[in-house]
Amino acid sequence: MLFVLFRIVEVLLNILWWIIVIQAVMSWLIAFNIINTWNDTVRSVWNALQKMTDPLYRPIRRIMPDFGGLDLSPLVVLLIIYILMTIVLPYIYNLLAGGVVA
Repeated sequence: MLFVLFRIVEVLLNILWWIIVIQAVMSWLIAFNIINTWNDTVRSVWNALQKMTDPLYRPIRRIMPDFGGLDLSPLVVLLIIYILMTIVLPYIYNLLAGGVVA
């Protein structure tokens, strides 16, 4: 049961990773006017991605200094997700499963 719970958390973090990557690429495409937000489909996808990622970015944007037009908060969130998936989750799983923690 514990393994299933950790796999679910891992899958959710992986989905969040890809949502952030897609949102970052889409922001570049919008910034370079390759895709246009006047299109209803593009606008609705963009708004949905913004609503999913803004709660994650907001606390980081408050802490980080302003770099003008460069937003590094997605990079920070991706780094946090990577640390959670590679270090924290395996450590907690080994600790709760009774394994040896190295």
